Amino acid sequence: MAKARSAPDMWMIISIVLILSIGLVMVYSASAVLAFHEFGDKFYYVKRQMLFAALGIGAMVVTMNADYWVWRKWAKLGLFVCFGLLLLVLIPGIGVVRGGARSWLGISSFGIQPSEFMKLAMVIFLAKLLSEKQQAVTQFTKGLLPPLGILGLAFGLIMMQPDLGTGAVMIGASLIVIYTAGARMAHLGSLALVGVAGLVGLILAAPYRLQRITAFLDPWADPLGAGYQSIQSLYAIGPGGLVGLGLGMSRQKFNYLPEPQTDFIFSILSEELGFIGGAAIITLFAILLWRGMRTAIAAPDTFGSLLAVGIIGIVAVQVFINIGVVIGMLPVTGITLPLVSYGGSSLTLLLTALGILLNISRYSR
Repeated sequence: MAKARSAPDMWMIISIVLILSIGLVMVYSASAVLAFHEFGDKFYYVKRQMLFAALGIGAMVVTMNADYWVWRKWAKLGLFVCFGLLLLVLIPGIGVVRGGARSWLGISSFGIQPSEFMKLAMVIFLAKLLSEKQQAVTQFTKGLLPPLGILGLAFGLIMMQPDLGTGAVMIGASLIVIYTAGARMAHLGSLALVGVAGLVGLILAAPYRLQRITAFLDPWADPLGAGYQSIQSLYAIGPGGLVGLGLGMSRQKFNYLPEPQTDFIFSILSEELGFIGGAAIITLFAILLWRGMRTAIAAPDTFGSLLAVGIIGIVAVQVFINIGVVIGMLPVTGITLPLVSYGGSSLTLLLTALGILLNISRYSR
C-alpha cells in the first residue's frame, strides 16, 4: 500500500464544511416557525441537527484516519448486520412508524434508520466483491447476477417499509459501482427493462405512488392533494428571483410547504437566497463530486476506486433526485438533500462515508 499523504483532499474538506454550515443555517431558518409551533422552541430542530453534525464530524475524523482497506475485512459482517436491522424494523412493536413508513428503530424522538446504514454497507460490500471478481463481472450468470440478487433482496426489504426514495438511492449508487467494475452495458440495459417493469408494478400496487406520478405530470389537477407539495415548492422558488427575499424571510415556511426543513429545504434556500444561493450550493456539490471522482481515478487499488465511486454515487444520486423533485422535474419521492436537510441518521452516516472517501484521497497516486 502506498504511503499516506500528510493530509486528505482539502478541496473536499472545504466543500463538505461549507455545505454543512449552510445546511445548519438553513435548517434553523426553515424550521424555526414549525419548531416554535410544535415544541415552543424555535431552536428545536437546529439544536438536534448540530448534535448530529458534531457526532458525524467526529465519525468523519475517525474514518478519515482509519486505513480504508480495513472496511474490506468487515464488509460481509456489516452487510449481514444491516440485513438483520432491516428485518428487525419490520416487526410491529420494534420498528417505529414515521411519515407512514416503518423505517426506524429507536426510543421516542431519537432513532436510527437502518436503510441509511444499508446504503453504505452495500457499496462497501460491492466494492469488495467486485474488486476480487472483476474479471467475472462481464459474465451475466456468474459475475453479474450474484451482486444484483443481494442488491434486489436489500431493495425488497426496504420497500416493505416502504421507502422507495432510499431504495432508489441505494440502487442508483450500487449500479454505478457495478458499471464501473466492468459490467457490460448490454446486460445492464436488459436488466433495466426488467427494472422498469418492476417499478411500474410497484407504482400500480400503491395508489399513493400513482397519485405522485399524476401529480408530477399535472400538479394543478389536484392542487390541494397530491400536487400540493410540488406547487408550494414552486411558489417558494419563483419569488426568490436572483438574490432571494433575504435570509429568514421565507413565506412558504409558515405552514404552507410541509416539512420545509427536510425534503424541500432547497425550496426555502432558493426563496431566501435566490438563484445565486441555489447555484452556490450546487457548485459546492459539484466540487465535492469532482474531487471524489478524482480520488476514485487515482486510488491505488480497485477496492479503493470502487468504494470511492460508490460513496460519491450515493451523494450524486441523492442530490439529483432531491433537486429534481424540488424544481418539478421528478415525482415526489421523499429524499433529503445531503448535508443540508434535517436528519440524524442520514447526516451522521454520510459524514462517516465521506471520511472514508477522504482517507482514500490520502493514498491517491
